[in-house]
Amino acid sequence: ALLEPAACIAAAAIKAHALPGERVAVVGTGTLGMFAVQFLRAGSPAELLVVGTRDDREALSRRFGATDFRTRDQDLPDDFDVVIETAGSASAARTAAALLRRGGRLVLTGIPGPGADGLDPTDLVVRQLEVHTVFGAPPDAWSHTVRVFGAGLLDPLPLVTHELPLAEFSEAIRLVGSGDPKVGKVLLRP
Repeated sequence: ALLEPAACIAAAAIKAHALPGERVAVVGTGTLGMFAVQFLRAGSPAELLVVGTRDDREALSRRFGATDFRTRDQDLPDDFDVVIETAGSASAARTAAALLRRGGRLVLTGIPGPGADGLDPTDLVVRQLEVHTVFGAPPDAWSHTVRVFGAGLLDPLPLVTHELPLAEFSEAIRLVGSGDPKVGKVLLRP
């Protein structure tokens, strides 16, 4: 059930082209962010930082392979090789870009609301940042996801917080729309 969002992040990981030993980061701690941590960890980074807005996501981030966790209001470094942004806000995109060293690679996967203030083009040019975007998953990303999952390097189950029978669809919708930070993915079983 969670391979589709994982495939979108596989597309981001492919575009990021993170090499073993590079310093990598993920901005965002939702489902996409946790998949990004797992994909980047599989590439043997020297350091894997996760930046989010909620302290309660640190344990899960570390479980998936993060070596450091910070909230975006803490002091953040500016010398990472690769950053994948998954939060879907303009401020997350700006935070992600600020984490990069000159010549670093940024992959944006989140979609901010219409009219959001974007990245500073002068900053992108002067710092020679390489910027990629992802929307959906092409066939190579799906293949990569299935291989990584089959190899045991991708674990979506900790992201599922509730499993309900299909007959409880309305309860599932209520849970998802509740805004409760303890509600992750809700899985309906037929």
